[in-house]
Amino acid sequence: MATTPLSAVIFLHGYLESPAIWSAFIGDHFADYQVLTPALPGYDPTHAATDYSLEAAAEALRATLAAAGVSRAVLVGHSMGGYVALAFAEQYPGLVAGLGLFHSSALPDNEEDLERRTRNRTFLQEHGVAAYADEFLQPQLSPTHRESLTHEVQQLQAIAAAVPLAVALGSLDAIGQRPDRRAVLEKATYPVLFIAGKDDRAVPPEKTHAESLLPDYCTVVWLAGVGHLGFVERPRDTRRAVRQLVEAAFRPEVGR
Repeated sequence: MATTPLSAVIFLHGYLESPAIWSAFIGDHFADYQVLTPALPGYDPTHAATDYSLEAAAEALRATLAAAGVSRAVLVGHSMGGYVALAFAEQYPGLVAGLGLFHSSALPDNEEDLERRTRNRTFLQEHGVAAYADEFLQPQLSPTHRESLTHEVQQLQAIAAAVPLAVALGSLDAIGQRPDRRAVLEKATYPVLFIAGKDDRAVPPEKTHAESLLPDYCTVVWLAGVGHLGFVERPRDTRRAVRQLVEAAFRPEVGR
């Protein structure tokens, strides 16, 4: 189904990632839509940034949409990209046609999460981003895929290693400081999608289940044998789910 030039699908990458994570996932599967894959602040080496907050990322996204003439968008965010999508939806609900939380959450960090981020920050400062990527990425996969997706993990590690330390630390702080945005889900007048891995340790299934009850119109895709990287662990199934979200979002009668 074709859309007008003022509508678009926006894919937002996560922590220590880049727009490159979406290349194989998108392919030509969304060729009938305008697709944008912006880099979050600090993640584009051609544009310096000093404010890595989610709110600053939301404002940067607003500027990107304005420059592209987009007035209606489906936002699909992986992990930290989902946090940015929620911050954007909080500020500009009228611009959101659909929201996809790809292993992401509207909840703030709990005490255990904050303690883990403190440990991660110390590791980054002592050992650097490349070493952190070596430790950080493979455990995000379900044990089912840790051997079969070695090449994909190496690609993601290379992307992560290119992120400057200041950006890695600033983003980590931004994630830890994010507020509770469940109200965004409660007020959503557009379709919401959760993609959840049953082996996801970063966003546990029970968290997704509780949040999925908040929106008026919501779909949850539960994936067995998937951790936090469903776009490489189960690309076909997760792509189909995103595609269904986009089609629902740009179908006016849905949710009315």
